[in-house]
Amino acid sequence: MPGLDYTSYVANVAEMAVVSVDDASFQAIIPMMLNYAELRIYRDLDLMNTSTAITGLDYVLQPQNRKLSFPMTLPNGKGSIVVSEQINLILPAGQSDPDSGTAYRQPLLPTTKEFLDAVYGSSLAANTGVPKYYAPFNENLFFVGPAPDDTYYVEVVATFRPNTLSESNSTTFLSEYFPDLLVMASMIYISAYQRNFGRQSDDPQMAQSYESQYQSLLKGATVEEARKKYEAAAWSSQGPAVVAQPTRG
Repeated sequence: MPGLDYTSYVANVAEMAVVSVDDASFQAIIPMMLNYAELRIYRDLDLMNTSTAITGLDYVLQPQNRKLSFPMTLPNGKGSIVVSEQINLILPAGQSDPDSGTAYRQPLLPTTKEFLDAVYGSSLAANTGVPKYYAPFNENLFFVGPAPDDTYYVEVVATFRPNTLSESNSTTFLSEYFPDLLVMASMIYISAYQRNFGRQSDDPQMAQSYESQYQSLLKGATVEEARKKYEAAAWSSQGPAVVAQPTRG
């Protein structure tokens, strides 16, 4: 499968931008260019590759404390959590590994902080129990209800943001599987850097042309990701049928 590592990515973008790879100004904007390109793709595509389930000693509820807080950096150091999609209570109390053979998962139900405050607003021992609900307060702080009556570990199912492509991180999922999107998004950024998006002088259509090409590539990538998650035509793994009558969708 054709893909790019950091060196070939830089070479490709430099060639398209008609600039020397060793140009100091070009080298200076590479981190910002990658940041723009990668963040845009990750936000446009809800990639299955950026889903994970995390457990560990840091993911714990303490007795009579309704607050659940955990690190945003993945335990393996390969990225940071951006969306906490699901929280599973690991039962029985004190078990930290849901796959140990003696434990199991019990999903907490998402609700609002107002509901928790009204129904489970007290953390007194008499009002504690096995948590059933949770509500987000900020990126890594959640409230649960009722407040735990024991020590409970949790499993966090989340979308994470992988570490960016760099000399020390020479390949990423995007550079290997979506190299065309990565380069095209980078060219949108570098076009703005070289020409500005709206100037009437120079080449005002340059950035818009790369934007159009990026949108074309994005359509195909979006369908492919939907197929992986069985969210394509008729909630299947099949792509849209162009010639089938009637269509599956």
